[in-house]
Amino acid sequence: MPNITVELLAGRSLEQRRAFAEAVADSAVEILGARRQDVRMVFTELTPDLVANGGVLASEDDSRAGVVAALASDG
Repeated sequence: MPNITVELLAGRSLEQRRAFAEAVADSAVEILGARRQDVRMVFTELTPDLVANGGVLASEDDSRAGVVAALASDG
């Protein structure tokens, strides 16, 4: 039984999470031979001030500003 934890910045829509879950479940069935009903996923949404890339908080990283702003406006 695959247990998959997905951490991502908050702001993805229900439709995006649903499509991602379906694609990952499809891959687990195909690649791992798992039964679809046994593929378990947990989504953990993080705010940009709780994630750092290269030692810089996502909320303060100018190179990620567009991504962070887009997620904030969609949420």
